[in-house]
Amino acid sequence: MSGLVLRLAGPLQSWGEHSVFAQRDTLRFPTRSGLIGLLASAEGIPRGKSLETYDALRFTVRIDRPGVRMVDFHTVGGGLPRGVPRPDGSQRPRDTATMVTRRQYLADAVFTVAVEATEQRVAELAAALRRPHWQPYLGRRSCPPDQPLLLRDLVADPVADLHAKVPLARRLREQEVPEVEFVVEGTRDAADAITELSDVPQTFNRYERRYRSRTVSISTHEVPRELCRTGENFWTQLVAYMEVQK
Repeated sequence: MSGLVLRLAGPLQSWGEHSVFAQRDTLRFPTRSGLIGLLASAEGIPRGKSLETYDALRFTVRIDRPGVRMVDFHTVGGGLPRGVPRPDGSQRPRDTATMVTRRQYLADAVFTVAVEATEQRVAELAAALRRPHWQPYLGRRSCPPDQPLLLRDLVADPVADLHAKVPLARRLREQEVPEVEFVVEGTRDAADAITELSDVPQTFNRYERRYRSRTVSISTHEVPRELCRTGENFWTQLVAYMEVQK
């Protein structure tokens, strides 16, 4: 096995797990469906195509900065002369045409993600992320990522890098212990929390999206104090990590 390391940062992110049209939620960390959507977009996989090539991928998420949850209030269809179209092609009456939606986002969040796969698959994903077919996004197409997105590829143990090598932007008080939350797939005995999510995509078909459930464990781990940097020091250390010879 091999892996790559991603940095997910941007003004807004949104990782919905049980959204419906009127209420678009976000979890506080990236979902498996959102991460596969990001990779599938980079590889140019059309909606409705098989997602089997992503089944073997394993994701570990480090929550560097949880961000602030915000709600964007929308109205759809107000003032349209013919009303809002329904899925069957008919129109909602004008007096009930306006639809209200509330969409949740994470503002200023940062996550570092280890993606484990075979060496060949890692090389394919890295090539796609460097020259994406379609714009990768952070859960929704309105949420483009900051750069750098791909930190390193063909990493022998990307999860170990999350614990001991990848810097994170954090200012520590003198006696503060540098602890970070990790989200891993499966059940771990020492986890702080274990939950089940319906975020394993079977198809991204626009009219027939389907998902399976999976279990994730959330744990808090101490990381080396020297990983925590701010300002120019953080970016210098991040670039140094990216340039390490594989």
